Amino acid sequence: MLYKELADVYSELEKTTKRLEKTEIISNFFKRVLVGDIRKVVYLLKGSIYAQWEGDKLGVSERLIIKIISESSGINQSEIEKLWKKLGDLGKVAEEVLGNKKQSTLSSKKLTLKKVFENLRKLSSFEGSGTVSKKISLVVELLNNANPLEARYIVNTIVNDLRVGVASGVIRDSIAKAFDKDADEVENVYNLTTDYGETAELAMQNKMHGNLTPGKPIRLQLAIRTESIEEALKAVGKPAQCEFKIDGFRLQIHFDGRETKLFTRSMENVTKQFPDVVKTVTGNVKGQDFILDSEVVGHKDEIYLPFQNISQRIKRKYDIENTAKNFPVEVDIFDVVYHNGKNLMNSPLSERRKLLEKIVNQKSGKIILTRKIISGNEEEIERFYSEALQRGTEGLMLKNLEGAYKPGRYVNGWVKLKPVMEPLDLVITKAEWGEGKRSDWLSSFTVSCKKGEEFLEMGKVGSGVKEKNEGVKFSELTKELRRLIINDHGKTVEVKPKLIIEVSYEEIQKSPTYKSGFALRFPRILRVRSEKDVEEINTLSDVERIYSRQRYRK
Repeated sequence: MLYKELADVYSELEKTTKRLEKTEIISNFFKRVLVGDIRKVVYLLKGSIYAQWEGDKLGVSERLIIKIISESSGINQSEIEKLWKKLGDLGKVAEEVLGNKKQSTLSSKKLTLKKVFENLRKLSSFEGSGTVSKKISLVVELLNNANPLEARYIVNTIVNDLRVGVASGVIRDSIAKAFDKDADEVENVYNLTTDYGETAELAMQNKMHGNLTPGKPIRLQLAIRTESIEEALKAVGKPAQCEFKIDGFRLQIHFDGRETKLFTRSMENVTKQFPDVVKTVTGNVKGQDFILDSEVVGHKDEIYLPFQNISQRIKRKYDIENTAKNFPVEVDIFDVVYHNGKNLMNSPLSERRKLLEKIVNQKSGKIILTRKIISGNEEEIERFYSEALQRGTEGLMLKNLEGAYKPGRYVNGWVKLKPVMEPLDLVITKAEWGEGKRSDWLSSFTVSCKKGEEFLEMGKVGSGVKEKNEGVKFSELTKELRRLIINDHGKTVEVKPKLIIEVSYEEIQKSPTYKSGFALRFPRILRVRSEKDVEEINTLSDVERIYSRQRYRK
């Protein structure tokens, strides 16, 4: 397959914002793709060359891309930078300057999808001396043989800024439509493979089954919010398994018989950041292989410490051993979905818990099973709830004892009970530069919820951010957001919707000012949710639900 065919699809996708039209375009394209190319096509449509959980970076900065475009086009780097400032899109820069370049048709070859994919994959494989020159050579080779439109999308793929608006839901629906499958069936397979490329390949071959494989992350089961113990018991049934809801970060633990791997809920591999957890699990969990679901939390004197105390460990790349000593963690295990070669997802929760009690050697402060009781008595559960809050947890989880494990699903089998008001996980979509002593920082942040593939603004927040000391800092948010800027309007910048923050507030109000139709009264940033994916932020439906219940409470 020629890369031009994919570039033409990108171009079509850019012309519409409608989800159904995007699905139609992609599904029609899938029907023309050979089985050997379908994985590559799916990855590239998502603006990547890897499955989400592989996490490899191409290691090509915007500055290096400018140098590459300059070398391929023969135009001075300073001119390339001026054009970038004008267009705000390095892909469009490549398209324009290479479109003006007079190339010999004899020297250029038609780019195949395979060639583009292979060259881009090689970019992350280089180490040591000569790495930069090797990367330049690989990309220049592609650009020298690309037509202007192809060059645009090659560059935007490399800088992770494809701009064609293809989210996971569109890929799922396109696979279903192209290969005559049910969308839920496609999602069920994806929940196990966590790879839409593999899922598309299976659908194309009419093999709609995904296998659990230790070492390859799964999508985790999620819990529905409830307002009371009575409501929670109605949802899960009596008696229920009631567990402490820990204020840590979700960690799936995989052992394949040789090595232990750790993944966050968004499938980021954090094994290197937590050597202490690897050591603890290796020495205290029995099994030839297994996949465990857990929460990792800071812990001191039998009190659970707030999430921010250990959140900095997730992104730590250097000085890991000292950080582990300064911020020790406890692993609270609450489920097992695979053990000794057997998929346990359809086994009842009660059986999975009994197995955990057999295979986990608990050590306080290191590795334990999440504290639980089994009860259908509201007064007993209320006492357990009070104890949980006194111990520094977020509240309780209530679970159906006969329930299966449902990856990637919000189902009534699991519900959570937390004190009101419920904080929101929102994504930053705009930010403003500060004034005076804060002029070097972004200090006001526009936050948005989600409706389908669209992000809807809910207002601005700046409270809760610190200049110094512990907690969320202006300097840290600015550093993260700088690399996400896509448009600059004086003091205001638009950013890619990537950085998720947890926001508290006094109440939700109706507001015609913002596209969501709502605004937050006295919003405050609680923490950065670096372990979460943008697909997991609160939806407009969540906001409407909280608003309606808030009015009822008044």
